[in-house]
Amino acid sequence: MAAQQAATFFSDREEHTMNVVFIGDIVGRPGRETVRRMMPWVRETYRPHVVIANGENAAGGRGITAAIAHELFEAGVHGITMGNHTWDQREIFDFIDNEPRLVRPANLPPGTPGRGFSVIRASGKELVIVNLIGRTFLPPAECPFRTADAILGELKDGRKCVLVDFHAEATSEKIAMGWHLDGRVSVVLGTHTHVQTVDSRILPGGTAYVTDVGMTGPRDGVLGMKRDQVLRKFLTGLPSRFEVEEGGKWQFNALFVEIDETTGFASDVRLISVTEDDWISS
Repeated sequence: MAAQQAATFFSDREEHTMNVVFIGDIVGRPGRETVRRMMPWVRETYRPHVVIANGENAAGGRGITAAIAHELFEAGVHGITMGNHTWDQREIFDFIDNEPRLVRPANLPPGTPGRGFSVIRASGKELVIVNLIGRTFLPPAECPFRTADAILGELKDGRKCVLVDFHAEATSEKIAMGWHLDGRVSVVLGTHTHVQTVDSRILPGGTAYVTDVGMTGPRDGVLGMKRDQVLRKFLTGLPSRFEVEEGGKWQFNALFVEIDETTGFASDVRLISVTEDDWISS
């Protein structure tokens, strides 16, 4: 069982080390319930100083509300990143400017509400979180590579620990971003596709990388959505409204990264993948 094995990997914290857990795309109510269920185990097993989650699917699979953001913060999440569903819940316009723990893609057009990066403070640590969105197979946006460069140019205050959530469709675009930022940030991780990839590693320059962290929520749907609705669209080509799969079993996908605060580089990176079957059998 993953919980039993992972517990043997981690020694006591060192003063100069920051442990970060990033939770993959949280899908609907089942995803939020899974986060609440798993957070005690995450805290015990991985001893995170900072927990970040992608929440762009947290409200019925589309966007986020103030109440749901608060629910995730209460569960122990310190910061939330978004993606292409950022604006799906209209009420986000009422609170996004006043919630520094929530970041939307930084490469959206100038004048867009909210912020594209923020400093998350937790457990006596500081982590800069940056959100970017890809341009391949997604709606138009500014260049994420040049936007990342501009943000790093703004961080001239000595902050070394930086996590970048690149919400993108194409694996090639994500891998390219990893190489583009290697040696300049602590972590580059991909979200959006809801399927965890097994390519986590530390790049030569010291940046932890994974193409996609995966998804937290319903395991028995299609990317968290009801499978009959998705199948209908594939079989007929007709428009179909997708709803979150409320039944079936759950899964929890995340990424653990240990960061050396003296350098800002990753010293360890590990995928986290727990299913309901794993949990029951432990």
